[in-house]
Amino acid sequence: MIERRVAVVFLVDPDGRILMQHRDRHAKVSPNQWAFPGGKIEDGESPEEAARREVLEETGLDAGALRPFTVATRPSVTTVDGEVQMYAFYGPTEATQDDVVLGEGQAMVFLTPDEALARDLGVTAELLLPRFLGSPEYRALAERAKP
Repeated sequence: MIERRVAVVFLVDPDGRILMQHRDRHAKVSPNQWAFPGGKIEDGESPEEAARREVLEETGLDAGALRPFTVATRPSVTTVDGEVQMYAFYGPTEATQDDVVLGEGQAMVFLTPDEALARDLGVTAELLLPRFLGSPEYRALAERAKP
């Protein structure tokens, strides 16, 4: 049974760094762990609309040109029989760390792939980050600024 639907976004800067959020201790899921901008898809909202809204609320940034990456499910951490349907989007950003306005969590920072993988990742990030970093979609974004 799908308990809830969430949308997350991989925003990649020209240096190949990914924007990640350090969730606060009050987060319902993955408190004090690292995740991506994103959250629950509200009734009547498309996954992409939710992704864009969450990025704006959590970072102050316009998500820009987003593309779908994957739709996957994971077990719920709050309901025994529940599943969470995850819609992941990705896109380039020209934003710098100075452009990010922290709207939620303890921090919102651009991390290199190695830095991101070394963090204590939340349940969704733990499943999706390695997949994204190994994808041709990530490679294309990471290589776009290289001569």
